[in-house]
Amino acid sequence: MKLKTWWLSNVVWLIIFGILSFIIMTRKVDGSGLIETPKIRLVSLIVLNIFFSFIFLIQLIILLIIKRK
Repeated sequence: MKLKTWWLSNVVWLIIFGILSFIIMTRKVDGSGLIETPKIRLVSLIVLNIFFSFIFLIQLIILLIIKRK
């Protein structure tokens, strides 16, 4: 049961990542009022990837804990 919950949480994180990536790529103006350029979009995607890489590492640690029990 715990492994199913782990998979479900990963699917939710993947959906959130996809939605945020879509928003970053389609918006014309960011939250501070600056016009989006390809460089700014790339930086935003890099920051998003760093955040989700951290989440990915936490998920791997949780998976190892679940597998040991």
